[in-house]
Amino acid sequence: MSSPFPPSSSAPGEGRLVVQLLPQRISGLSTISFQYPLKLISPSPSSDQKSVLVFLLTYGGGLVGGDQVHLTIEVKPDAKLSIVTQGHTKIFKSPSRDVVTRQRLEVTVHPGAAVCLLPDPVQPFEGSVYEQTQKFYVAEGGNLCLLDWVSEGRTARGEDWDLRAWRGRNEVWLTRKAPEKPRLLLRDNVVLEGDGPETTEKELRRKMHGLGIFGTLVLRGPLMDSLAAFFLSEFAALPRIGARDFRSQERVDRDSGVVVSQKEAWRIARLKQEKVDELLWSAAKVRGCIVVKFGARAVEGGRVWIGSMLKEEGSISRLFGEDSLMCVR
Repeated sequence: MSSPFPPSSSAPGEGRLVVQLLPQRISGLSTISFQYPLKLISPSPSSDQKSVLVFLLTYGGGLVGGDQVHLTIEVKPDAKLSIVTQGHTKIFKSPSRDVVTRQRLEVTVHPGAAVCLLPDPVQPFEGSVYEQTQKFYVAEGGNLCLLDWVSEGRTARGEDWDLRAWRGRNEVWLTRKAPEKPRLLLRDNVVLEGDGPETTEKELRRKMHGLGIFGTLVLRGPLMDSLAAFFLSEFAALPRIGARDFRSQERVDRDSGVVVSQKEAWRIARLKQEKVDELLWSAAKVRGCIVVKFGARAVEGGRVWIGSMLKEEGSISRLFGEDSLMCVR
């Protein structure tokens, strides 16, 4: 018996999103489609929403060895899209090194459009093999805020970078009018090669130097200028290597009574928390993109840090809405 439904035009794991500006001057979805194991959910739009909110999910909360996911997104002029998750993207164990779990993301951002991708971290399980490629084609005047981070695994089960392999690549391309080809602005690769099952010394664990989370934040576009300047200024204000406080404890206690500005008080509290969480970070400008690298002893320390930075500056919630930050609160 033949099926009464038309054949699907997409393959397993494929998904597509198209966001455009509606006549009411709010962003809305004109296309949303997905196939197992990928799942996309978007709440009903409201008249006061600042961006379209889409949850990027997988059935069962993770990707099984060999799963393939390919999501394409187009954000049309002046529209805004926020992408979040509902928990860590779990990468389950692969039966062998040759069985690779792959996830591809291709995003086209038109002039005046903006994409904010602030998901929970990827959590590779022991023995997992994962490859992730994310390409962003951003037009002049387009805007991008991308957070990509990976954790050490399931700490409750004693995992500490026990994956087989993890490869992540983020590319940002500047698109121009035809016939000019897109220009590569940024290519950021992270390659984590695990140790063999018979290896006694954990080389990858040693290379991570006690970090439980490692992440990259990429900013691009005029709407991100304020946030980019904030990260660069805070990085410039960090105490440098060799800096030492030679004051006595009595002098420190006396100086602590000096009235400081609200921003200075926040910075002092943040620096103390960074020390507690053993958090390290840097920020640099690369071909018009701001790239922030950070690592912390535990996932929660990294989440608190990136969330506090975004909240203190304030432009992400102002442009995309508070829900865009739900994964970094």
